[in-house]
Amino acid sequence: MTFKALSAVSATVALLLALPAQAGQLTIGFSQIGSESGWRAAETSVSKQEAAKRKVNFKIADAQQKQENQIKAIRSFIAQNVDAIFLAPVVSTGWDSVLKEAKEAKIPVVLLDRDIDPSGKDLYLTAVTSDSVHEGEVAGGWLAKTVGSKPCNIVELQGTVGASVATNRKKGFDTAIAKHANLKVVRSQTGDFTRAKGKEVMESFIKAEGGGKSICAVYAHNDDMMVGAIQAMKEAGLKPGKDILTVSIDAVPDIFKAMAAGEANATVELTPNMAGPALDAIAAFKDKGTVPPKWIQTESKLYTAADDPQKIYDSKKGLGY
Repeated sequence: MTFKALSAVSATVALLLALPAQAGQLTIGFSQIGSESGWRAAETSVSKQEAAKRKVNFKIADAQQKQENQIKAIRSFIAQNVDAIFLAPVVSTGWDSVLKEAKEAKIPVVLLDRDIDPSGKDLYLTAVTSDSVHEGEVAGGWLAKTVGSKPCNIVELQGTVGASVATNRKKGFDTAIAKHANLKVVRSQTGDFTRAKGKEVMESFIKAEGGGKSICAVYAHNDDMMVGAIQAMKEAGLKPGKDILTVSIDAVPDIFKAMAAGEANATVELTPNMAGPALDAIAAFKDKGTVPPKWIQTESKLYTAADDPQKIYDSKKGLGY
């Protein structure tokens, strides 16, 4: 082998030895809640796409809405010595022990979409979430503006009990309507963020409220529950979006389909791309030691029937919802 060829081989070997330090070689475990909603399915799909763009080895564990499954998944990721762990926590409490284990293993944890109890804030690197209190405020503000001064009895479909996002979306909505004496939540019950449960609870609301005649509006903590509620209204002979106003959160494709049909009125967007900012933060942390802010906030936006819902539906339907 000539000296020139030997030099070229040496340079190649040196380059290969340097590669593992690059972000493209990262292995990340993602403990996902499950697929309880269209939005959650889209978050999983978009997360995979974002990881593929960065050539990250991305391992997803579906917890099927159970915290115990998430804890098992995190411990499995720790045993595999992954470079980082992403966690979309199904509830906000009960994480201290397993996250301490990750910290002792020097594996950074990033929360996606949901936060945990404040006592555990030193156990994760950053949280990539929307401002879910603000989302509720936007929903309540839209309803107050739309209703004006007329009396309005509201029924509320809450998310999973104990989930930070459900607590916060309720808090924000209650804060917004508290400024308007004519707006009143008359019934509120969990629909567990699912279409089937949303439909079931809305059916009970309709029966309890004179066939729905005394209901002015429905507020749902996510669009999937609202899609179920819309079906319940239609089966009861009501016209959703007209007889009863609707406002929900997430901006999944099917709510835009309902808007285009005149059966839904408003939604507040929750972007499914939480993983993109999280992957960028982990890459910077691993490569340069850059510590991200404790909270990376994603953008939220109000959409109504005036925003060309059919066009928005077409743009979103391929994202895995």
